[in-house]
Amino acid sequence: MSQYKEILLSARPDGNPIGPHLFEVVSKDIPQPAAGELLVKQTHMSMDPAMLGWMMPDEDSYIPPVALNTRMRSSGYGEVITSNHPDFSPGDKVMGMMGWTEYALSDGKGLNKLPAGVDGETALAVFGLPGLTATQGLFNIGKPKAGETLVVTGAAGSVGSMVGQLAKAEGLRVIGVVGSDEKADWIVNELGFDGAVNYKTDDLAHQLQALTPQGVDIFFENTGGPIQQHIFYRMNVHGRVVVCGMIADYTAATPAPGPNWIPLIKKRILIQGFAMPDHLHEAAQLLQKLSPYVAQGKIKYRTHVLEGLESAMSALNLLFTGDNKGKLLIRP
Repeated sequence: MSQYKEILLSARPDGNPIGPHLFEVVSKDIPQPAAGELLVKQTHMSMDPAMLGWMMPDEDSYIPPVALNTRMRSSGYGEVITSNHPDFSPGDKVMGMMGWTEYALSDGKGLNKLPAGVDGETALAVFGLPGLTATQGLFNIGKPKAGETLVVTGAAGSVGSMVGQLAKAEGLRVIGVVGSDEKADWIVNELGFDGAVNYKTDDLAHQLQALTPQGVDIFFENTGGPIQQHIFYRMNVHGRVVVCGMIADYTAATPAPGPNWIPLIKKRILIQGFAMPDHLHEAAQLLQKLSPYVAQGKIKYRTHVLEGLESAMSALNLLFTGDNKGKLLIRP
């Protein structure tokens, strides 16, 4: 009988870079689906910063942690190989939570069939969690209005780059915060952002003031870190802060100090955090909102693809060092 590989989480993060010492690669016989089940061959696997939180023993988080000695959690894209499920047929392309595995046996719950022509990279970089997250955060929390100014951190990442492009399509001035000159060039000259701040080399206060002469109406926060205070103090009256991620602080021994809250009162600023598991039941509506921008060619993306299932065990570090260029994917 043919076999496949999957990767189990065998230990919790220990403060060192994420690597093979936290995982176990196991081989199993490829299963045959029973009545009401289907077998998916996963061809693309999404790597997301949230995975670090899922690996932690935090029972108070928005989603339970991955149990030790079980398959590591992730979303993915694949093709139905065999089906005994009435709603799925061999050859269907599907997307959903499959985990770190080459094959996934499913009862169909949480799997979504994709239209013909949507490949794995497009599915996970645009219509998967990045697109859903950007759409939910920008439109339902940020509530953008034409002529306003938006600053997004992690602007060259999978979520941040989409937030900026959607905001530009809505007529906003968009400034992106990135960690390299190459990324700054990409978001300005390829994606159409109005300006960029390199948080590693720029004078943050000076550059932000120069790029946001009318202040900041929407701050879409993906990273945290020292630049957070500089952006916060540029906020306008009735500004909105959309807190999607704090990637700079996930691995920090001491998180960066937050800003003083007095401006919250003086300027009546709204700050709201959100997590997509609360909104997955709204995926159809979010995709309906997002799809026209994609169809009109207003959304560009790039992917950073690694080959082989085992590459996932160290790939997560790229998201925290900023060395990935685009949506990080694994081809198992």
